[in-house]
Parts: sequence; structure tokens; C-alpha cells
Amino acid sequence: MTTKIKIKCSNTNTIHEYSAGTTLYDVYNDLKPQLSSSVLAAIVNNELKELSYELYNPKIVEFIDISHPDGMRTYIRSLTFLLQVAVKRVLPNHRLSVQHSVSKGLYCEVTNGKQMLDISEINELEAYMKDLITKDLKFFKTKIPTSEAIELFRSNGYREKALLQETRGKFFTSVYWLNDVPDHFYGPLVHSTGCLKKFGLSAYYQGVLLMFPKPGNPGVLQEYVIQNKMLQIFREHKEWNEILGAKSIGNINKDIQSGRATNLIQIAEALHEKKYARIADKIVEKKSQVVFISGPSSSGKTTSAKRIAIQLQVAKKRPHIIELDNYFVDRNNTPKDENGEYDFESLHAIDIELFNLHLNDLLEGKEVNIPRFDFISGTRKFFDNDRIKMNENDILIIEGIHGLNPELITVSEDRIFRIYASALTSVSVDENNRIPTTDNRLIRRIVRDAATRGYSATDTIRRWQSVRRGEDRNIFPYQENADIMFNSSLIYELCILRKYVEPLLRKVPPSAPEHVEALRLLKFIGYFENIDVKDEETIPPTSVLREFIGKSSFIY
Repeated sequence: MTTKIKIKCSNTNTIHEYSAGTTLYDVYNDLKPQLSSSVLAAIVNNELKELSYELYNPKIVEFIDISHPDGMRTYIRSLTFLLQVAVKRVLPNHRLSVQHSVSKGLYCEVTNGKQMLDISEINELEAYMKDLITKDLKFFKTKIPTSEAIELFRSNGYREKALLQETRGKFFTSVYWLNDVPDHFYGPLVHSTGCLKKFGLSAYYQGVLLMFPKPGNPGVLQEYVIQNKMLQIFREHKEWNEILGAKSIGNINKDIQSGRATNLIQIAEALHEKKYARIADKIVEKKSQVVFISGPSSSGKTTSAKRIAIQLQVAKKRPHIIELDNYFVDRNNTPKDENGEYDFESLHAIDIELFNLHLNDLLEGKEVNIPRFDFISGTRKFFDNDRIKMNENDILIIEGIHGLNPELITVSEDRIFRIYASALTSVSVDENNRIPTTDNRLIRRIVRDAATRGYSATDTIRRWQSVRRGEDRNIFPYQENADIMFNSSLIYELCILRKYVEPLLRKVPPSAPEHVEALRLLKFIGYFENIDVKDEETIPPTSVLREFIGKSSFIY
């Protein structure tokens, strides 16, 4: 007798019976729930699954498309595998390296010793990918002993992928296949190549830019955005990582397992110190009187402001740090977003008029009483000991997310120096799997929120999409306005953050929608080797990382 199980579909809000062992793909084809575009994956009891997943127990199932963040990640992941297969077949002597997100796409390099592909080679790759999509080939997943996976990846020329599995210490490894090409990913792929209907591939710098659709309009590609400064900072750190032999997680894990964690920490921190000193020198060279430091959430803006202030004092300047958040309008005047919630990320959550009045008064040599915003009462307050008056060698350092937005200020540009700070992760999982910078920042924020604000990981994850929308509107469009960009990521930091974030993520209830993201982050952070307490003690008290894990010598 065939066992029957009940499946509730969240998309249709209906319950149906199926035979045990029925796949999600079969359920979808039976119910045909309306989605805005092709089904890409499903959330089953708050766990992300590919459509080949077989159902043996009662489940609640939500089918997702590219409009869902996990749907978009699944699409991009599958598209990079498609490119990998195309490179292997069209340019068999070349190797693909998926490096980082830039210009609304993924920057990839395809090399065999030459610096760049020519247009005809790029066109061949694109044509081959389109042919694979037309054939609607199925992706397959197998689980094999890790020792076999290591040899499989080595034999296919994936040294970083093999090293990652070698340093993870797992008995089994999941391997995805398209035709006879293997790969490894830390998330599901789409059911078949036919789901990947829209993409673009174009020459970019020394490689190619892989473009993908808009989440809200899957028939249209993301608009290309020029980000030369962003690309340059990624390139700079990539070169440093190659010199250190720390291009991927496997390299870093091997260093830690070999007892070289302290050396990694010291070099990474020395690089930060050198960058802060150079930034201070450039501020002095430009004779700037106002320095704006902007960046997205958990980018280390506050620590960066304090460390640049120290370097300016070394250069015989007297810095004054002002937090832009202290110029918030009163809570009842804060603009609201499309959901009727207070939009604290909006430029108009700032009292622009008062801020500019104070800024111009300071530059004219007048004394100004800087406000402090009381986040409990939602009002500004003024204290006598918060008065500032600028002298000849004084410099204002203003830290806040809107520092690169030209609408914020009325001061002449020749008096201003702008810095964009973010955790632009330059280490990769392996050759074909990058680390999204948003994951680095989210993990930082989960750890800090728990330690300083009493928020659970569930709370932080729940707010994160709103934070990201605010960044997309108010920060990222102005990145290239910066005079200089600072990468606050540290090559060793996720090896430190792992032991802080794992217990927090494990507390996210399975019944909570945020459980999906918690599981994804747990799998990701699990790739990193832990750094022991003795090595952690060598992290200096002025480190950006101390802003998140504690024991900083700065007052926040």
C-alpha cells in the first residue's frame, strides 16, 4: 500500500495528498501555483530545497521565483555553473574565476595566461550557454565521500575547491552535475537550464561581466552601473590576498590549521593601519576641512572615523567626530516607507536645514552646540559640553550613511573629502563561489546586535531586507562619489565571527520564517576554521572587528 502524505501549499493556501517520495517538482506541476516568473526552488518547513527534493512527511511548501531573495541567489548560483560548463567546453584550456559583485553583475575572469578574452570568445561562451538553456538540461546532485570529492575536483583542475573540502573535515560532500561537469555550491540550483532564460555576458575590465535579471521584472536585465572605484578596491585586495596565499577559504583554513592564525591577523591589521594613514595623508594634502564617512550597515564606519581621527592627530590636525544620526528629525516627523513604517534610512529622516546651518557656522569659525539624538524619546537634546568651535588646524569628521549624497550639503566641494567604507569581502569560497559582502555585514550585525542591543538573530534577520532596501536607495547609488574607498573586511574575520554567530543562529526557531536564512548562514560560516582564543587575543583593541565582538579601546 502506497503511503500518502499531506502537503500544504502556501502559494495556494490549500492542502493536498501525495504519495510519499513525490518530488517538489511534481507537486508544482500538479498545482501550478501562480508565480511572477519561473519556479526556481521551494521553502519546505522553513528550509530552502531544490525541486528534486522528495517528500516523505507532511510539509508546508512555498514555491519561490526570482522575486524572492533565495530565488535570486538560486538563479545566480545556477547561472555561474552554466558559465563554468561553457568555459570547460568552449575554452577547455581556460579556467573560470567568479570574483565579486560589481556594476549590477558578477565580475569573472577566464584565463589561460592571457589577460583578456576577445569579443569572439565571449560571444562563443554566450552562444553555448544559450544552447544549454534551449536544451533544458537537468541539474543533478549526488553525495559522495569527501575523499572522492577531493580527487574529483583535483582531476578537473579545481584546486581551491579540493582544498576547501580537504580543510572542512566532513565525511561526505554534495556534488552538482550538469552533463559530466561537477561543481560544489552551498545552496540549491534550479531544476534545469531552461529556467535561466535571461542573462548577459559582456567584456569587462580584464574579464567578463555576468548579468542577470531584475527581481521585479525577470524579462529585463539589471541596468549596468559604472563602478570603477569599487572595482579598483576589489582588485587591490585580490592582489594582497594572492601575495599572502589567501585567495580562498581553503587557503585560510590551512594557515589556521598550520598554526599561522596570528600571522594572518597581524598582516591584515597592518594593512588596515597603512590604509588609514594614507587616507589621513590625502585629507591633509587636499586641505579638506570636512570629511564625510559613509557606508552601509555594519561596514565599520564608526571605528574607521576614530582611527582616521588618530592618524589626523599624528599629522598635527585636531579632528572633531560628529555622528549624522544626531541630526535625526523628531520621531513624529520621520518619513514612512511603503509599509507605513518609520524610514530611518531616508535622507529626509535627517534635519538637513539644521545640519547645514551648523556646518556653515563651524566653517565660519562660530561656536556650535551639536545635538544628541535620544533614541528612547525620539527627540534631539542639547548639552553644554557638546559645543564645538573650529580653529585653523581643526577638521570635522562626519559619520553617517548619507555622507556621499550631494543633496545633504550646501558646502563648497573643495572643502570636503568623502570616504566610502564597506566590508568588501575579497576572499572567495573557491574558484566559482564568491562570498557576498552582504553576508559578511549581516553576520557582523547579528553578533553586534546581540551583544549591544539585546536583539536576537531572528530580530536582525527580520529587519535585514528593510535595511538592504534602504541601502539600495540611499547609499549604493552614491558610492562612486567618494574620493577614496576603504575596505573594512579582514581576511581572518569570519574565522573569528563563526564562534560568536553560530549559537545565535541556532536559536532561530524552526517555525520562524527567518529560519531559512539562519540555516543558509550556518552552512556558509561552517566552511571557516575557528581561530582559538589565544590567537583571538592578538586582535588589537583598535581593530574594526572589535566594534562587533567587543573589547575595543574606543567608546561607541
